[in-house]
Amino acid sequence: MTLHSAFSRRAGYALATALTLVLVACGGGGGGGEGGFFPVIPASSSTPPASTPPASTPEPSPPPAAPTYAVSGTVTGLLGTGLVLQNNAGDDLPITANGRFSFATPLAGGTRYAVSIKSQSKILTRVCTVANGSGTIAAAAVDDVQVVCAEPPSRFAYVSNGDSNSVSAYTVDASTGALRAATTLSVPSPYALTVDPSGRFVYVSSTSGAGVSAYSIDRATGDLTAIGAPSVAVGAISAGMAVDPTGRFAYFVNLAGDRVLAFDVDANTGALSSMAVSSVETGGSPYGIAVDPTGRFAYVANTGDGTVSAYNIDATSGALSPMTIPTVTAGSGARDIAVDPSGRFAYVLNQGDRTVMAYSINPVSGVLTPLAATPPATGGGPFSITVDPKGRFAYVANLDSHNVSAYTLNASTGVPTPAVTPTISTGNRPASVAIDASGKFAYVADNTDGKVSIYTIDAASGVLNPQAAPTVTAGQAPNRIALSR
Repeated sequence: MTLHSAFSRRAGYALATALTLVLVACGGGGGGGEGGFFPVIPASSSTPPASTPPASTPEPSPPPAAPTYAVSGTVTGLLGTGLVLQNNAGDDLPITANGRFSFATPLAGGTRYAVSIKSQSKILTRVCTVANGSGTIAAAAVDDVQVVCAEPPSRFAYVSNGDSNSVSAYTVDASTGALRAATTLSVPSPYALTVDPSGRFVYVSSTSGAGVSAYSIDRATGDLTAIGAPSVAVGAISAGMAVDPTGRFAYFVNLAGDRVLAFDVDANTGALSSMAVSSVETGGSPYGIAVDPTGRFAYVANTGDGTVSAYNIDATSGALSPMTIPTVTAGSGARDIAVDPSGRFAYVLNQGDRTVMAYSINPVSGVLTPLAATPPATGGGPFSITVDPKGRFAYVANLDSHNVSAYTLNASTGVPTPAVTPTISTGNRPASVAIDASGKFAYVADNTDGKVSIYTIDAASGVLNPQAAPTVTAGQAPNRIALSR
């Protein structure tokens, strides 16, 4: 073997070994099948190879919503519509009935709440107030807000004095019931009087044909001032007078004409103007009138024929229209009528029979149905009847026996029964009884004595107890007494 051939063979071995190393480094020959090939090693490039993007980080979950809590409570004593509650001066909530209420918007813990009255009921005989109405929301619902609707306190008293041509005014001490004389107003031949439910106006009828005159009440002193509008004609004598509980309408009984006259009341001045339907017919010799607490029904006691006339009151116009059962039988000489504050029962004083008849009131139609109980007796010469503002007791002023008959009223059935002390002595010839809004004090107009007797009412029995200062002076022949808020 020559030196040249040996060298060539060594060079081939070296080259094969190098190629083998390259192939091993590149992962071996390409392709399968027969034969093989040498892969081409690409030239290096300045562009780096594409890489897989990193996995995205998940968005953090939103924090859980802060818990919220309802604000709720209870309404009691409400009559009529128009009451609107607010929470934190918003979230208006109209209330149409007694019972539970809850604001629509719940509040987060730590938030202040403040429940208030945005608007009162249209029934002016009740004023609603809030208790437990403000604070800070803790980690619990608020459910103890109390909205209580009640007759506002009596502040003034007025007495018509027939023989001294005057109306006496008094301020009422809410704590003791004592009366303090205010001014006395000259009024020609006053007979009956009534106060509007807002406590701003007094209406007085006359026995001299002067009609009904209107007076404004000074809200600070209780003094009366003629409103300046002329009196309205109502016939010879208007014995029964009533203003509806919204204060928009007034009704005066025409004793001689056997009619009820109806008037609109000016909300600003108290002036009276005849309605489009100015009057409706009654039974014979109508005397007393009562309007139910919601202002939907009116009832007139007819002395001449011993009946009660019943009417629906139009909510918009105030017009009276006879009910489907327009009259019900009462006793002899049905003289006066009163409706209890719940509007479920009516009580008729029969002067001839010397009895008190009780009726249930249908809550939808207003129709009267006599209660089955035997009517309790009154004293001699019963003249007027009054039901206390709490609906617990009724009182009849007896002219001839110089006393007041007292009755307890069954809260469920409405049946009247004589009180444990059935009669209370008064001055001479008591003509009317008035009870203050709290139900604690009674006032009796003593017609012959020219005085007003003052009593404290026993809350359990309804018995009248004379106060330490038992009377205040009125004018001559006081006939009617009425209280104002």
